[in-house]
Amino acid sequence: MKRVYTYHWILMVCLVVSGLTLLCSCANLTPGPGVKGCVVVWSERTAPKDVYPNDINGAIAEGLACLKGWEVVTANIDDPEQGLPDELLQRADVLIWWGHKRHGQVKDSLVDKIEKRVKEDGMGFISLHSSHFAKPNKRLMGSPCSFKAYVGDSTTLQITVTDSKHPIAKGVNPDFTVVHHERYSDPYAVPEAEAIVFDGVATLKDGSKDPSHQGYCWTIGKGRMFYFQVGHETNPVYFDSNIRKIMANAVKWAAP
Repeated sequence: MKRVYTYHWILMVCLVVSGLTLLCSCANLTPGPGVKGCVVVWSERTAPKDVYPNDINGAIAEGLACLKGWEVVTANIDDPEQGLPDELLQRADVLIWWGHKRHGQVKDSLVDKIEKRVKEDGMGFISLHSSHFAKPNKRLMGSPCSFKAYVGDSTTLQITVTDSKHPIAKGVNPDFTVVHHERYSDPYAVPEAEAIVFDGVATLKDGSKDPSHQGYCWTIGKGRMFYFQVGHETNPVYFDSNIRKIMANAVKWAAP
């Protein structure tokens, strides 16, 4: 009996060690066998906790669980090396960026690395809502990236698919509405897009309407870039099933 007990105890220790090894490998962001790609979801951790308890990058990462075989990593500006150490940035196939209040804190040296990964290595870049003023977004666009107006006077945003054959629109309802209180009005000061996949119409508090483009696609060097205007931090749009489908499609489209 003593030998059997010892054997079982040793087996339990081995299982625990194996489990800890697996956890450590996840913590070190080491991809397992069969991983198709790596997407990093970055944010600056300024979204309100009552809307996004795990911040916006956490909500987006949760929605990307449908990407079978993909490694999904969350990162933020307060992490070491502002969330994008060289090892992770080199491994990323797609980088999703959400920023709002801390654009100026992003180091120019990090922006240089992101630009190189997109233009020379083909890493995909997805920019969301107020990230139009983020340093990486402006660097890749090479333009002011400003809108005609920024006004918090809307109630909802009706989103329509304008290019049903585009991969980012696959499986997305052709017409759906989300609660959205901050509108950006066209024009958007960027290079002409290769495709406009989504348009939108904001309904204002006074009942009037404001149409604008919502989803833009470009090729930047060797990389693909998608800007999605939807996503104000006080509205839970990243929990919406259609938005999550768009995000997953965009990752697959932008991946090299």
